[in-house]
Amino acid sequence: MLFHLDFKVEYSADMKQNDLFEIWAEEAEAAIGAKEAGVVVDLWKVVGERRVIAIAKVESMEMLDQILLDLPIMRRMGQHVQVNVAALRSYEGFASDVKERVGR
Repeated sequence: MLFHLDFKVEYSADMKQNDLFEIWAEEAEAAIGAKEAGVVVDLWKVVGERRVIAIAKVESMEMLDQILLDLPIMRRMGQHVQVNVAALRSYEGFASDVKERVGR
């Protein structure tokens, strides 16, 4: 299963930017490792925002939920991270469905 993940990261007023960068460096290492392992298809940092977009390939929604709960950034400051998740399907499968429906 493929999922589009949109992470928005905030931090509290009492947290220094360098503290955020320390956590984010740990998260970046985990994210790149997940990409090398094939769990993350690709990921991008949005310019000028504390936002990361990723495409993940996992076996189930439950597995994705477990992975998200175990991310370094979620463990250390999850109350400041919003993740929007969307399930993806192949465009070819969608196109086939549409083509079949036209013939009805």
